[in-house]
Order: sequence, then C-alpha cells, then structure tokens
Amino acid sequence: MIRPTCAADLEPIRAFWNPLIRDTAVTFSSEEKTETAMREYHATRIAAGHGFFTALTEGRPVGFATYGQFRGGNGYARSMEHTVILSDTARGLGLGRALMQAVEDHARAAGHHIMVAGVSSGNPAGRDFHAALGYRLVGTVPEAGWKFGRYWDLWLMQKILT
Repeated sequence: MIRPTCAADLEPIRAFWNPLIRDTAVTFSSEEKTETAMREYHATRIAAGHGFFTALTEGRPVGFATYGQFRGGNGYARSMEHTVILSDTARGLGLGRALMQAVEDHARAAGHHIMVAGVSSGNPAGRDFHAALGYRLVGTVPEAGWKFGRYWDLWLMQKILT
C-alpha cells in the first residue's frame, strides 16, 4: 500500500534509511538522519507542495519516495529530482515502482515537466531500476561523490513527465 507520509512514519523511515547512509554508496551522504532532520526534511517537502509517500507492508513503513526542485532558481521550477528508498524487506515486491508512480503522478499533476534521478555509481541496481521505469541516462558526472575513501561517479537519469 502507498499513501502520503505522516509524522508517525518518520522514525521507521529513519531506521531503514540510516543504515543505507552509513554502510553503502547508494547515497553520497555520510550524515545519518536525526529525528529533527527527518521532521524538517518532511516538513520542507510538504510546505513546498511536493509529494512525500510511504510504502507499507503489514501496516509498517518499508519504503518512501519524495521529490523537490532539481536546482534552485525559477528557471528550474518545473524540473524535479526525487529520492526513493526501500528497506531490505521491501525489495522485489513492486513497492519501489509503486512509490515512483505516486511521485511521478503527483509531480505531473502539479505541472512539473521532468523528473531527474541522481544515481550513485555504487548503486548499479538503482540505475537498472530507473531504466526499467523509462528513465534514460543523460549524463555522467565523474568523481562527483566522495565516500568510503574514494570518489564515485554520479549518473544523471531523466524522464519527461509532460
């Protein structure tokens, strides 16, 4: 089940997101989300009118997706970038695809034109996932991220929404 994220979802989301931040190159960030940071992240996205969705299994949050403006400035007002994160238990159940559909539908309804995925070269499964959803590779930024004592490339993938 996919639904808009509520405040009660934030702690379970933080619990499955932080190990990905800490232990993988799926994200270049190495700063785990605090309770306050998680609340602010959610509130900022909602205040901007951007969607924030949670995937549930057996009533428990096991994934989320959200989006925000790709870059600052009014020239990018219709260009969005998303985040989609799944717990280990949610993989292979179609929930990532369902979350992306919710995010894309929300962005399209809001009049946004493109959705960008910034995928770490440490996450080839993420690249394959996005390609299967119709995202195409539009560029590679070599050595854009630093984590675990090395540089990682950033793959930029894009889907035209409107």
